[in-house]
Amino acid sequence: MSSNGALDKVKDILESKGFAHLATVGPEGELHSSPVWFGWDGKDILISQTKTRQKYKNILKNANVAVSILDPSDPYRYAEIRGKVTSITDDPDFSFIDQMAKKYIGQDHYPWHQPGDERVVLHITPEKILGH
Repeated sequence: MSSNGALDKVKDILESKGFAHLATVGPEGELHSSPVWFGWDGKDILISQTKTRQKYKNILKNANVAVSILDPSDPYRYAEIRGKVTSITDDPDFSFIDQMAKKYIGQDHYPWHQPGDERVVLHITPEKILGH
């Protein structure tokens, strides 16, 4: 991972309610990017995903990802993270997505569950962190 100086420079963004844009590599080598809620545990970026989404399928084939997060108070400042999904954990009781619902929309439970949703948590370990 990049130096602690880079992490220190963007730590407030990693702890913010900013939206992240997660970029993955698709089945034909095309890039796929979309906004997501995220958490930060001090080591990894955590993102909830369902097993039916293209992002999840892409990551199973290629764990390399990029994440950018705008500073919610200054859109000209952002964190850029390049790394790998180093683990995927099941979230059968939806505890992580419920934490994200609390963080982002102030609700105790994620309100958009669909029948049959199987949720997982992607653990993205940064290999390079840049602050701009």
